Amino acid sequence: MKNLLPLTLAALLLGGCTSAAQHAQDVGIDNGEQLTVGTVQKEIKIGMSGAQVAEVLGSPNIVSTDEQRREVWVYDKVATDTVTSSSNSWVFLVLAGGNTSAKARSTTQRTLTIIIKFDENNLVRDFAYHSSKF
Repeated sequence: MKNLLPLTLAALLLGGCTSAAQHAQDVGIDNGEQLTVGTVQKEIKIGMSGAQVAEVLGSPNIVSTDEQRREVWVYDKVATDTVTSSSNSWVFLVLAGGNTSAKARSTTQRTLTIIIKFDENNLVRDFAYHSSKF
C-alpha cells in the first residue's frame, strides 16, 4: 500500500499539465505581432510617409499602382485560431488505475484587408480596411 502513494501523487500532478504555448493559446495571450483594425484606426493618418506606414504595419503583401501610377499597398492577413480543451479524470483503485478524457475543439478564422493609397509625393492620401470573422 505504501508503494501506491507516490505513484498516485505523481499521476495526479502530471494528469493536468499542459505546455506553456498551449496555455498561452487557451487564455488568448497575444504575441504582439497581430495586425488589428484598432492599430489601423489609431496609427494610420492621411499624410504619413510610406516609411511611417511600414514602421506601424510592417511590409505590405502587395504593392501596385493605380491608373495615375500612384502606389497602392495592400495588407491581406488571414488567421486561424484553434482552441482545444481537454479534461482528464483519473480513477484509482487499490490495484489498478484508469484514465478517461474528453476533448472539445473550436476553430475560428479571421481576415483583415487593408488598402493604403499614396499620392504623387508618396504620402498617404486614403486608406480603407475590411475585417471579418467566421
